[in-house]
Amino acid sequence: MTTAMFNIKVIQPRMLSPKMAADYVGIPQKRFPVTCPVAPVVMPGDKKLYDVRDLDKWLDELKGGTDAADDDIIGKLGGTR
Repeated sequence: MTTAMFNIKVIQPRMLSPKMAADYVGIPQKRFPVTCPVAPVVMPGDKKLYDVRDLDKWLDELKGGTDAADDDIIGKLGGTR
């Protein structure tokens, strides 16, 4: 029996199309523009893309989570960020 090993690297894009951004946050594409307050970034050629970091920040705010809370938890575990 032959054993093969694969070295696969998955690259998560930072900038997402409106459809990808809607899928990312779990909102139907039709409702995404009116539900999500995150403004798209206008790229060269007038292409509008959403920054994953901005989407993550919005989702964290919806949950009530903050970086400060994360830092507190990490500090209690003895780690640093």
